[in-house]
Parts: sequence; C-alpha cells; structure tokens
Amino acid sequence: MKKLRRSARLVDMTQHLLAHPHTLIPLTFFSEQYASAKSSISEDLSIIKEAFETQGVGVLRTVAGAAGGVKFIPQTGDSQAREFMKELIGHLESPDRLLPGGYLYMSDILGDPQTLAKIGKLFASAFADQDVEMVMTVETKGIPLAYAAAAYLNVPVVIVRRDNKVTEGSVVSINYVSGSSKRIQTMSLGRRALPEQSRVLIIDDFMKAGGTIRGMIDLLQEFRATVVGCGVLVEATDVSERLVDEYISLAKLKDVDIKGKQIQVELGSYFQ
Repeated sequence: MKKLRRSARLVDMTQHLLAHPHTLIPLTFFSEQYASAKSSISEDLSIIKEAFETQGVGVLRTVAGAAGGVKFIPQTGDSQAREFMKELIGHLESPDRLLPGGYLYMSDILGDPQTLAKIGKLFASAFADQDVEMVMTVETKGIPLAYAAAAYLNVPVVIVRRDNKVTEGSVVSINYVSGSSKRIQTMSLGRRALPEQSRVLIIDDFMKAGGTIRGMIDLLQEFRATVVGCGVLVEATDVSERLVDEYISLAKLKDVDIKGKQIQVELGSYFQ
C-alpha cells in the first residue's frame, strides 16, 4: 500500500476500527498496512482513543502480549443515551400511537435507519462485556433491532420463526405460553441456524409478560446455549406476572389511558 501521510493514516485507521467492532486487530496489521513503525502506530491509536472517548463513540482496549492488539468497543455515553431516549419517548407518547390492547405503534421507528443505529448501539453498550456470539430475535418486528445491535457487536443474527419453513431444513420446535393471551403458540429454529453452546443475546421490540422471550430461552436450552442477556426496546409495567426476571429495557410504558388517549412512557431499566 502507498505510504500515507499521518493525517490520512489516522482517518483510514479510524474507519477500519469503526468497521470492525469487537475484533482484535494486531498492531502488526496496521504497521504492515501503512509501512510504519509500531511506535508510530501506537501514537496514532492513542490519538484515536482520546477522540473516541471524548466524542462518546466508544473505547479502544489494548491487549498486551505477542498475540495482542487493539479492539474497538462501541459505547454510548450516559448523557447521550438519556438525550436520545428522552427524544424517542416524546415520539412514543404521541396519542396517535395507541393501538388496541395497550400496544404502541412503532413500525415507523423500527424502519428509520438512524434511530435503529442508535438503539442498536445502546444494546451493544449494555452487553459489551458479555462475549456475545449470536443475537436472537423472533419474527418480525424484532428483526431490525436485532440486526442493529448485531452490527455493533459484530456477530450474526438468528431469527426464530413462528412456523416451519422448508428452506430452514430440520428444525427444533417448542410450544410456549403467550404471556398476555395465555394461548399456546409454537416457535421454531433451524438446526443449522445456531451452533450448540453459543452465547446468545435475545433482543425484542416490546414485552408485556415476557412469554415470547421465555419461549426463546426455553428453545435455546435445546441447543445447550447460554443466554447472556435479554434486551427490549419497550416494556409494559401493568403486568401482574412477569415470566422473565433478568432483562434490560430502554423504555417503560408506564400508563395508558385508552379513553383519554394519554400515554406515559419513562426511561427503562438501562438507566438504573
């Protein structure tokens, strides 16, 4: 590669780190890429590290030793997270979003790339130290959230289906009880979709009693997988029995007045 000036090298290194989150990059890679001494590369990384932390982009973690290097961990600062979520909550509290059954219309939010990216980064920040290997969700509205989080964690996504697809090959299916309706439903996952003993992060858009997430947890037992965390965008609080104990929510649906078309949403457990 043509030797770059330091300013250009810094830009190129920054782009590479942003494009490969949670990936250990040896210093020799940058040294050979830019035909520069490791000491110069270390100085460049110190500059990038300071810029990342100052701007709330994330952190650079250095791993010592012959097999070491540097790893970029995307993170969102607390003030940035609060500012974004308070703005999002303002949108969620619009009376036009109220649906029958106390649900919120969120399709427009789940279809906006910039909003999804910020939500995904929040989930990635919350579970950055859990050594996530796969992100799981159930079709359909949780899919964009799962991909947004997986992009910042740099891991694959696995999607649980509500019915069998011939294109999935052999599948594992279980019955589960929907937390809100108490109905028996079925979910399936292809055998090839998830390696056994994977470390899995579950992501969903909305949780009432948690029956769907509970179903995914039970399904993962068939793959001998480890659930390293559960993240939901919005949780309902008017629930008599919660089927999931450990999870992180970004927002809480505190109160819904269907007759008066009033919605009260507050910050979720992420901020506690």
